[in-house]
Amino acid sequence: MNSRKKFLFIYLKTGGGHLAPAKSLTEYYTKHNYDIDTVLVDGLEKGGRLAKSVIEDGYRMLQSKSKWIYEYIYAIHKIKFVAHISAFVVSLFMIKHLAELVEKEQPDKIIILHFFAIKPVYKILKKNKLDIPVVTIVTDPYIAHPLWTLRKEQNFILFSERLKRNFLKRGIDGNDINVFPFVLGERFSKPATEDERLDFKNRLGFTQDKVLLILGGGDGIPGGVNILRKLMRMELDFDVAIVCGKNKELYEEANELKEEYGYKNLTVYGFVDFIYELINIADVVVSKCGASTFMEILISNKIPVVNNYLWEQEKGNVDFIIENKLGIYEPKVKRMRDKIKNLLKDDELMNGYKQNISDMNLRNGLNEVAEHLIT
Repeated sequence: MNSRKKFLFIYLKTGGGHLAPAKSLTEYYTKHNYDIDTVLVDGLEKGGRLAKSVIEDGYRMLQSKSKWIYEYIYAIHKIKFVAHISAFVVSLFMIKHLAELVEKEQPDKIIILHFFAIKPVYKILKKNKLDIPVVTIVTDPYIAHPLWTLRKEQNFILFSERLKRNFLKRGIDGNDINVFPFVLGERFSKPATEDERLDFKNRLGFTQDKVLLILGGGDGIPGGVNILRKLMRMELDFDVAIVCGKNKELYEEANELKEEYGYKNLTVYGFVDFIYELINIADVVVSKCGASTFMEILISNKIPVVNNYLWEQEKGNVDFIIENKLGIYEPKVKRMRDKIKNLLKDDELMNGYKQNISDMNLRNGLNEVAEHLIT
């Protein structure tokens, strides 16, 4: 008799934060030889070009080009009637594909990582009278959209006591909530040692004492060219690295700026698979405030500088940084540049932030969540 279990992870490609925990958990189960097979499913994989364009491409475009429209859409979906309509409409594009997968894979457990997957999954189970356990992992650690809790009867994994208190106010039973530290890739379970950090710097070709990393996820950082231009206009005695992700326009413009200013200490990357190394060689990381990225920065004991965030989705992340004095939020690029310069020149100031980060005792919840899911 086959004792292996099968987990179905369902996500949407609206930012990397929904897929990242599924990939980290899959890698953990594989590396540590658990008797578990995982299937990672894009809920809109067969939803049609229109649905993918509106939901996935529209998400990316609005975040980078028309943030205020995205924030308006986010806000009006806090109206329950609007939220129910959207959840119903999106489920129409997902339910056939998900039903076929559930029948084919016959999973022992379904893990939901996006609120739009909640309605079709429970509808499929009810229609087919299937008794498959479902766990919903809420990927936003401090503020979560009401769409996550349109259905009250769910088993939730949350990443903060603050969000748990919010869910209790929304009418979720406390027995249905489990709180763990945020899930990251296993490498982020501890910062690199000083010897490892020096090795990373040598291998990547960084020579200055201090390193500033500009990091914005798969689509690059919003306003990245403006940030670079402001930095190039002052004398820099530190290395600068920018990760442009899949944003070819940002990659080309960053290289043009490097040539224009003749700044040899600027390294421009496209999409990379060595974020752990880059974060660990950095002293300060300029980033937007997506959950996975800012937690990777903090757990590596690096100082985040946030210039841009999405209201209200990422507001809790920024509040966490500011309230605990873990980093800097400065929306004005010129002021941000000056604060970065002061930070990199003032070891006492830098060490103060690092001590605050250390005092938080942040840790990776990967192994705890992995163990919880198999119970």
